Amino acid sequence: MNRLQIIIAPQLLKWVSLLRANSNFTPSQSNFYGYGSHRLAHKVRLYGTESSIDSKKGVGFGGSGKKGRIVRAQAQSALVEYFHLTRSFRIMDAENMSKNAPEFFNRLMKRVVIDDDSKIKHSVTRFLRYHPVNEFEPFFESIGLKHSEYVGYLPRNLMFLSDDELLLENYYVLCNYGIERNRIGKIFKEANEVFQYDYGSLQTKLRSIENLGLRQSLVAKIVAASPHLLRGNVDEFVEFLEMLNKVEIDHEWLLENIREEDSYNWKSMFQLMCLLCKLGWSEKQVGELFKQHPDLLLECSGRITFDLIGLLLKFGASKSDLRTLFLRFPQIPVLKFTKNLHNSYIFLSGIDMAALDIGKIVRSYPSLLGSIELKKVKSILSLLCCGKNRLCQMVNDDPFTLKAWVLGKRVEPLETEKRAVKIMALKTEFLISLGFEEKSKDMEKAVKTLRGRGVELQERFDCLVNNGLNREQAIKMVRISPQILNQTRDVIEMKIQLFFDELGYQASDLLTHPKILSYTIERVKFRLLMYRWLKDQGAVRPGLSLSTLLATSDEEFIKTYVALHARGLEYWKSLNKRHIKK
Repeated sequence: MNRLQIIIAPQLLKWVSLLRANSNFTPSQSNFYGYGSHRLAHKVRLYGTESSIDSKKGVGFGGSGKKGRIVRAQAQSALVEYFHLTRSFRIMDAENMSKNAPEFFNRLMKRVVIDDDSKIKHSVTRFLRYHPVNEFEPFFESIGLKHSEYVGYLPRNLMFLSDDELLLENYYVLCNYGIERNRIGKIFKEANEVFQYDYGSLQTKLRSIENLGLRQSLVAKIVAASPHLLRGNVDEFVEFLEMLNKVEIDHEWLLENIREEDSYNWKSMFQLMCLLCKLGWSEKQVGELFKQHPDLLLECSGRITFDLIGLLLKFGASKSDLRTLFLRFPQIPVLKFTKNLHNSYIFLSGIDMAALDIGKIVRSYPSLLGSIELKKVKSILSLLCCGKNRLCQMVNDDPFTLKAWVLGKRVEPLETEKRAVKIMALKTEFLISLGFEEKSKDMEKAVKTLRGRGVELQERFDCLVNNGLNREQAIKMVRISPQILNQTRDVIEMKIQLFFDELGYQASDLLTHPKILSYTIERVKFRLLMYRWLKDQGAVRPGLSLSTLLATSDEEFIKTYVALHARGLEYWKSLNKRHIKK
C-alpha cells in the first residue's frame, strides 16, 4: 500500500466501529479530509461513540499558569514532530509553524479529546496520525498573516505545502537571503505574485537591487518594508538613493533607521529632500538635518514633515522662519511635534484669540508650541479662575506662559493682576534702560508693540549690538521701529549679516531705514540686488531711498523699476531661480 492508503485504512475501520455503535452516524460526519480543508464536515469527537465522548474533556490551552504552559508545550512538541518527522519539514520551519500560528493551533487543539492530562502529547500525536492538517493555514499565519488576510489564498484542491513547489521555493529564497520569517507575510500580502516566480527569478531581482551599491542586510530590510520593489519597478527608489548620496547620507544610516514593519514611499521622501533644498538649504545641511532627526524623513515617508511645513505656511511663515525652526528642531518625534502644534492652535482658537495674534505666535514660537501638550481650555479657565480675555492677554504678553499649562503640571489660580503688572514692569524697565522716558508716547508705543519677556527683549537687543552696531545705534533703531525686537535672535542675526556682508551696505543705511529688519530676507535680498543691477545698467538713478524700494508690493516694484530695462524681467526671474537652486 502507498502512504495515503496507510492513512486511510485505519479511518475506514473507525467508521465501521462507529456505524455499529451508533446507527445515526454517517460517513459525512467524518473528518477524512483533514482540518482546514474546504470540504471539512461537522466536527466529530474521537476514540468512542458520541455518548461516551460527551463525558471527556478537551485540552486546556488557554491557561496562563504553569500547568497551562506545560500543556501547551507538550502539544506544540507533538505538532513539531508531526511537521518535521512525518511531513519532512525543516526543523526551523516545523517549529515556526507550530509555535507562531496561535489561532490555528488553538482551533486544532480544541478538537483533541483526552482522558489523561499526562498523555497530552500522545493524544495530539495520535490525532494528527489520522487527521492530516491543511498545512497552508499554519504556514500563512507563521509568516505574519491573520486568518482574514490569508483565507482567500487557501488553495481549493491542495492541503500539503509540498504540492505548491514555487511557493516554497520563493519562500526559502527570502529566508536564505536574511528576511525574517514573520516579515514574509507582508511580502505575500503586498506582492503576492512574487511567490509564483519561476526558479531563480526572485534571486535575480534581489541581486539587481543589491547591485545598486547596497549590502545584502540592507536589501533584506528594504524589501521587507517595500515588497513592491520585487515587482521590478525601482526607478523611484533609485532616485531616492541618488538624492541621499547628494545630501551626503550613507547607506549605513538607512540600515540603522529603516524599519521593516513600516512601509515607505520613496518618491515622497525624494520630494521632501528637494523641497528643503528649494527652501534655501544646502544639500549638506539637509543631510545633517536628517542625520540628527531621521524621523523627519522616514516617519510616514516624510508626509508628516510636509504637513508641518504646510501648516506653518498657512500661518504666514516665511522660508527663513522654516529654516530657523528646523535648525533648532527639538528632540521630539515629528509626529508628536506636529500634533502638539495643531493642538496648541486649537487651544489659542478656543480662548478666542484674534487670528492675527495666533498667526504671530505660531510663526514666532513654533518650537515652543510643538514641544508642549496643553490642557483643555475649560480646565485652564477653571483652574486659573479667569476669563478668555485674560488668557489671551497673558499669552500675548508672554507666550512662554503656555509652558505652565501643560498636562501633568499643577496649575495654581491667579491671585490678582500681579502677573500682568510684573510683565509690564519688566518691559518698562528694559525700555528705560534704553533711554525711553517713563509714561512718554514713545514708551507707550513700544510697550504695546513689543512681544516677549524682558529677558528675551534684552537678548534680541544684544544681538543687534553684537552684529556690527554699537549701543547708541541699536537704541536709535529700536526707538524708530520697536517691532524689530519681536523677531528671534537667529532671524535678526541672519538679516543683519545679509545686509552688511552679502549686500555690502553700511550701518548708516540701516540706521536711516531700521524697518528693513522687519521685512523678510527674500524681499530685502531680491529688491536690493535688482536695484544694484538696474543702477549698473543706468536704468535708475542712484541714491533711491531703501524704504521706497522695499515698501511697495512685488507687482508695483516690477512695474515701477524692473520694467525700466528691456532685460529687467529676465534678470528678476533669474534671481528667483538662483535662490531656488540654492
